[in-house]
Amino acid sequence: MKKRKIPMRKCIGCMEHFPKKELCRIVKTKENEIFFDSTGKKNGRGTYICKNVECLNKAIKSKALSKALETDIPEEVLEALREEIGKNE
Repeated sequence: MKKRKIPMRKCIGCMEHFPKKELCRIVKTKENEIFFDSTGKKNGRGTYICKNVECLNKAIKSKALSKALETDIPEEVLEALREEIGKNE
C-alpha cells in the first residue's frame, strides 16, 4: 500500500518546515482583510506560522509577515492574530 504524501509548509517566523496541519494560516483577501484562517481553505493570499506567539512576534519584527501578505498590517489586526494564536497554543 502506498504511503500518502504529507504536505509540508514553512513557518515564516522560525523558517522551519512542518506538516501543514501543525501550522496556523493567516490570509489576506482581495478586499484587504487580514485574518486567522482556522479551516486552512479560505480564498486569498495565505502564509503559515507556528502555533506560538513567539514565532508571530519574530515574523512581525522582521517584517516577514508584511512581505508574505504584500501589505502593511494595522496594529489592531496584529493584536487579533496574537489572541487567536494564543488560544491555539
